[in-house]
Amino acid sequence: MRQLRYQVACSLDGFIAGPEDEFDWIMPEPTFDFEEHHAQFDTLLMGRRTYEIICSMGESFPGKQVIVASRSLRQEDHPDIEVVSEGLEARVRELRAQPGRDIWLYGGGDLFSQLLSWNLVDTVEPAIIPILLGGGVPLLASNGVRRRLAFIGQQAYPSGMVLLKYEVQQ
Repeated sequence: MRQLRYQVACSLDGFIAGPEDEFDWIMPEPTFDFEEHHAQFDTLLMGRRTYEIICSMGESFPGKQVIVASRSLRQEDHPDIEVVSEGLEARVRELRAQPGRDIWLYGGGDLFSQLLSWNLVDTVEPAIIPILLGGGVPLLASNGVRRRLAFIGQQAYPSGMVLLKYEVQQ
């Protein structure tokens, strides 16, 4: 079964974006191999806000299936992605059961929280950036979901970024 992995840059105080959804505080890490990282996934799952930010930057993910959870986007307006407006839990369960590489939960504390409540997240992998933002979009939306995590590993980088990896305990 494919794994759903929440990999996201995060400030030391637990935010994945600033108060205005800004992420200019995420400094590039020259020794991090993005090609190797991206090769682990063939599917990206994200929420509407993350998708719109990516679109505004002109970023794309060639060769990847992009799925956006949204109640407001219309599929016909976005033919290059799959918009899931209803039945998200069933769709994610279906994706996990299909053959392929892992699924990257790409940003989105609200979406992470919802998927966690359905027990669909396999790992939480924050890349801790050495900055304190003091506010912004939290790593996990506040909805009362509590899960124990088992430490799998870590890697420290010269910039001070630390990549942590935890398995979600069911």
